Amino acid sequence: MASSIVSFVKREAVGCIALLCALVSMIFVPPSAAYLGYIDFRVLALLFCLMAVVAGLQDCGLFAVLAQKLLTGKKRMRFISLVLVLLPFFVSMLITNDVALITFVPFTLLVLGLVGRMERALYLVVLQTLAANLGSMATPVGNPQNLYLYSAFGIPAGEFFAVMAPLTLVSLVGLSIAALCVKPEGIEVRFPEKQTIRRPQQLWLMVVLFLLCLLSVFHVLHYAVLLAIVAVCLLLFARHLFPRVDYGLLFTFVCFFIFAGNIGDIPAVKDFLSSVMAENTFITSLCASQIISNVPAAVLLSGFTEDWKGLLLGTDVGGLGTLIASLASLISFRLYLKSPGAKPLRYLGVFTLANLVGLAILITVSLVFLL
Repeated sequence: MASSIVSFVKREAVGCIALLCALVSMIFVPPSAAYLGYIDFRVLALLFCLMAVVAGLQDCGLFAVLAQKLLTGKKRMRFISLVLVLLPFFVSMLITNDVALITFVPFTLLVLGLVGRMERALYLVVLQTLAANLGSMATPVGNPQNLYLYSAFGIPAGEFFAVMAPLTLVSLVGLSIAALCVKPEGIEVRFPEKQTIRRPQQLWLMVVLFLLCLLSVFHVLHYAVLLAIVAVCLLLFARHLFPRVDYGLLFTFVCFFIFAGNIGDIPAVKDFLSSVMAENTFITSLCASQIISNVPAAVLLSGFTEDWKGLLLGTDVGGLGTLIASLASLISFRLYLKSPGAKPLRYLGVFTLANLVGLAILITVSLVFLL
């Protein structure tokens, strides 16, 4: 029993911390009907729908087929490296950074094993982690904090993309240069079995549902209508996808909504956070992300500022830095540890160095051109 509890806490560490924070805050602000006003049901509905639909797309083998088609045959190692890094960069814009890493890190380890280049795994997995975290900044659906802030502040789509485009372009250039810094050699990639699209009818259904999700994100379709459509479609055609939804993430959001709402009702704490955020929203949210991760930081700090641009940039750029700054970084680290010959300490050293370089560049771009 004890080992099962420990295993659960490790697996859902952020959710457990969120629950603890919510429970402690209840001591100061007792539970009441006002708690319902803390919860952003639109964000929860959109997250559920997006996670279910992306799980459906994964289930069809869409991303594995795409990656295999790009890499099969005689290629240059630099081309393979570039493709493996840019796949999570661009795909994370639509399916979130954590799902992109869950999809492409194991695929990368497979490819490197097939061509006998496992010594490149550490470098490429670090770059893929940065790529997923940076690419996901580009869209409102790329990561949970973007979706939350986009909804909470009612950010106009044009302004959102105008703010994030410069960072995305700089990230693309930097990642491309880093990915090409490998030995120029010829490699032939042959997979043991050809990947094909499974459940083609489900694929088309998921594509349609994903487009409906985007319409809801951009306020064209009401989130309650979207939730009803997705739920009915899953019940009728894809019930096996319900367990694939990350309910732990939804629970984490609910706990942080309650915690943030209660904190906002404690005058002393509210005044302190408001004054700190007034000093520099960007730096405060960036620093908070290093300690509590960028998703909780976005939820907690959003109630103490009207500077959505500073908060958005701070939590997105703040996804770089420590291993816990973005939960997606923990995912790729765990996947790398399962690979043959994994070197955890060296990985952490390379990861930290790469993140510090990325932070320095993006902080400069943000402060000079965007804030």
